[in-house]
Parts: sequence; structure tokens; C-alpha cells
Amino acid sequence: MVFFSYLPKINTVLIILGITWCLLIMTRILKDNLLRKFDISQENNLKARKISTQINILQKVGNFIIILIGLGLILLSFESIRQIGVGLFASAGVAGIIIGFSAQKAIGTLIAGIQIAFAQPFRLDDAVVVEGEWGWIEEINLTYVVVRIWDQRRLVLPTTYFLEKPFQNWTRTSADIIGSVFLYTDYTISFDALRDELDRILAASPLWDKKVKVLQVTDTKEMTVETRILVSAKNSPTAGTCAYMCVKK
Repeated sequence: MVFFSYLPKINTVLIILGITWCLLIMTRILKDNLLRKFDISQENNLKARKISTQINILQKVGNFIIILIGLGLILLSFESIRQIGVGLFASAGVAGIIIGFSAQKAIGTLIAGIQIAFAQPFRLDDAVVVEGEWGWIEEINLTYVVVRIWDQRRLVLPTTYFLEKPFQNWTRTSADIIGSVFLYTDYTISFDALRDELDRILAASPLWDKKVKVLQVTDTKEMTVETRILVSAKNSPTAGTCAYMCVKK
């Protein structure tokens, strides 16, 4: 008999769980359908990465809210728990302040994730330099961000890190970048001949984007002259290769 008295409550809990699960599935389907329209694997993918970042984080925020509401409705469906909840609200005072301080970091991290979704100091697949490491933004979650380092290591940082500390974003507005390389020669070198050779190499190279081409003396020592070559390319790996080819040839 006691079991049958709990049947309505069990049914209510199952209904709430079912609705919550369906809503989570719907947010996943909606996200997948939206992301199909924006391919971040393309070369010119700035807009796609921007929208994909927002969609991914907003889906996570939506899932968090759905689960929180579902859990709250389940707890409120039990009379005994509801009475305890009313009592707690009536005497929340000091307890509420203590809980607020305890949850301060968690709430701050959640808000930081939402800020990143809209302010977008970085996006998915952005090239960044963080903690002295160079890599790409691989995952953006509500509480943490995963950076894929160039040697396939993963650097995991809290979302609040990117709002509190400086970092370099090499693809904030575009992926093109300037690569540099230094030459050390004696004083007999002909700079006109160097410039002519640089022009010849870059004219034959598909890596150069034809925007920046600079050769200038940057320092002089007792026995050597330091010359810097600057060349631009569509992204950082291409720029590094292009600059290297200028010296190699």
C-alpha cells in the first residue's frame, strides 16, 4: 500500500525526467543543424568560427539551465522536501551569505563562460599564445578552455583566466600574419643585391601573399651586420615557412 501511494510522485518524476531529456536532445539537434551551415574547416572561416563558438557555449548554458530547472521541479514534487525548502528560505539569512561566498568562484566561472560567448576574445581554432605556449583553441566549455599545443599536448585553463590575464591571439580579426627572419653578415654585403634576391624568391613563392616585404638593417656589431627580413602570409605556419625559404635560398 505504501508503494502505491508513491506511484503518482514516481510518475511525476519520470515525466519531468523525460521532458528534461527531450529538451536536452532538442538543444543538441538544434546546435548540430546550425553548425552544419558554418564549416570551420574552410580556409576563410572567421565568421564560421565566431558563430560556432557562440552556438557551442549557448548550448552548454541552455543545458545547464534545463538540468537545474528539472532538478528543482523533481525536488519540489516531494512534499517533505518542499517543506524543508520553505523552512530554509524562511531562515536563509546567514546561511545564504555563506553559500553565496562558497559558490562565488563557480558562479564567476559560469558568468565568464557566457562573457566569452558574446565578447569573444577568442574563438574555436584561434591561434593563441598562453602561459608561454603556442597552440589553438580546441574546446570552449562553461568552466574551462582546452588549448591544443603545437606538439599535441593539451593546456586546460579556467575560463576566468582569459578575462583576468593577458594572452596573445594571432587570429583575432584575421589569420594573416608577418613572419620575420634575421641574417648576420659582414660589412661587405651588398644590400641592393640582397633586396633583388628577396624579390626574386618571393615572386616565385606561392606562400607569400604579396602584402608585406621588408629588408632592413636592425643592428650592427663589431664584425657583423644584423638584417631583418619581414614577409607576410595567410597564416602563421605559412609565414614561418615563407621566411625560412627566404634564408634557405
